[in-house]
Amino acid sequence: MANDDFKINRNYQTVIGDFPKVGIRPVIDGRERGVRESLEKQTMGMAKIAASLISKHLKYPNGKAVECIISDTCIGGVAEAASCAVKFKKTGVGVSLTVTPCWCYGSETIDMDPEMPKAIWGFNGTERPGAVYLAAALAGHTMKGLPAFGIYGHDVQDAGDQSVPDDVSEKILRFVRAGLAVAFMKGKSYLSMGSVSMGIAGSIVREDFFQEYLGMRNEYVDMSEFTRRLNENIYDKEEFKKALAWTKKYCKEGKDLNAKPKSRTRKDEEWEIVVKMTMIARDLMVGNPRLKKFGFGEESNGHNAILAGFQGQRHWTDHMPNGDFLEAILCSSFDWNGIRPPYLVATENDAMNGVPMLFGYLLTNTAQMFSDIRTYWSPAAITRVTKIKPAGLASNGVIHLINSGASALDFSGKQKNKGESCIKPFWEITTADAAGCLKATNWEPADIGYFRGGGFSSQFDTEGTMPVTISRVNIVKGLGPVLQIAEGWTVELPEKINRILTARTNPTWPTTWFTPRLTGKGPFTDVYSVMANWGANHSASSFGHIGADLISLASILRIPVCMHNVPEESIFRPSAWNAFGMDKESSDYRACQTYGSLYR
Repeated sequence: MANDDFKINRNYQTVIGDFPKVGIRPVIDGRERGVRESLEKQTMGMAKIAASLISKHLKYPNGKAVECIISDTCIGGVAEAASCAVKFKKTGVGVSLTVTPCWCYGSETIDMDPEMPKAIWGFNGTERPGAVYLAAALAGHTMKGLPAFGIYGHDVQDAGDQSVPDDVSEKILRFVRAGLAVAFMKGKSYLSMGSVSMGIAGSIVREDFFQEYLGMRNEYVDMSEFTRRLNENIYDKEEFKKALAWTKKYCKEGKDLNAKPKSRTRKDEEWEIVVKMTMIARDLMVGNPRLKKFGFGEESNGHNAILAGFQGQRHWTDHMPNGDFLEAILCSSFDWNGIRPPYLVATENDAMNGVPMLFGYLLTNTAQMFSDIRTYWSPAAITRVTKIKPAGLASNGVIHLINSGASALDFSGKQKNKGESCIKPFWEITTADAAGCLKATNWEPADIGYFRGGGFSSQFDTEGTMPVTISRVNIVKGLGPVLQIAEGWTVELPEKINRILTARTNPTWPTTWFTPRLTGKGPFTDVYSVMANWGANHSASSFGHIGADLISLASILRIPVCMHNVPEESIFRPSAWNAFGMDKESSDYRACQTYGSLYR
């Protein structure tokens, strides 16, 4: 494979808007003539340490280090707090972290922006009571209805100690990851390409949810817009030639399992259509400046969609090729233009599954997978059907994650780190990684029973054992949105077991076997219970165990978590949640109900 086919592409089209910055607020005891002067260097030094930590460990979705803005002065009172707020507004700050080693005047120095995700790090030292300010300031936040995360080290440090303890570092980074996700999605769009698919409740797109909980807007195009752009050639024709040649070279057509296969001529036509559909969907999401040169100025703008959904079934797929190729390629981290960030497209316009895909992407900068959470296979059922007893991670049973060929190719497990399967942010993906994903994928002619209009479905079997987190948002009448989370691992079943089990559903679709981490109680009593307690037919998968980050993110947005297997000691929510009861999950519900959606 030529290296030129898979260069890192940094000229990809993306959503409008700069990445939010992290604002660092060094607060200080405002009493001058000795007290303040003795603390200036230490306090500002603490701000610089926090900024360095964040920029060193966190990156934006474009691969660049997260940028921090530090207040021009330490903040000893309301005037300096106001000056800092003005600077933050002018410089695009979206997340606020207050730091201090000492006592300060609480209500005079706190961040009062009601929509800004905020946290306070109070230095645990005995020389000056930074922890006292932390407690007082958090009490003020709680009284004023401005929830903030409290960060306080477990062990006492010396005043001159400039290190950041691991527990403090973990909380700072978790808060910032979640806060940046909240800040970046604000003002962006969810684009519905089509409408409700097959009566799926998640594709009944709720504008009130997107506007009030996520701060996003909703945009809509009818499926006929694809027909119009196909018929009127509203796409970049030069790019199409390149894309079609790349597709013929790297996208292997699989075996046609239909009783009456379509002709070669028709299949070739369908390949051209699905490649054009992919380009059109991307152009609808984020625009394409080249279209303006061809006389399509309006179409060149796009809808500023950080997330989209493609209806497909049935109003499109009964007469046109399905959306499997466009969804799989756009959700992957590479295409004919090189290696680039994934675009997020929810199958069947299931917006409630697209949202956790967005959460996972903004927390990890990696591709996300949309799947049916289709079947629980018990050990007994596997043994009965295959005559082989499952072992290892599969010994408690597995859940079959599968959908109609729309999974991101990154989840083939062919990206490697020290020989282990993984999923990387685009700037770390190598030519070998991309080539491996494509080589592992066949594009099976679509099952005409499902897709009368044809098309091609990606098919791969996820290789290796990868830590993954599946999640889902559901809307509950009278309650609002809730988030489900299950951390676990992909499982590579023995070839014979995999072949027999996949043949019982649809062997033309991609397969990922998943086993959750069990706790022995509630919905994580066993694997069956996870499947039985899942709130819908779809789940979003993200690489890594990111449940704790998702919980922090959900708390900022006031979305309660109804199901998770995250260790209690890893859960990090605003300190105000402690006032709503001793049980963490019950207090989460009460706090979210009391505060209401972030953007009411």
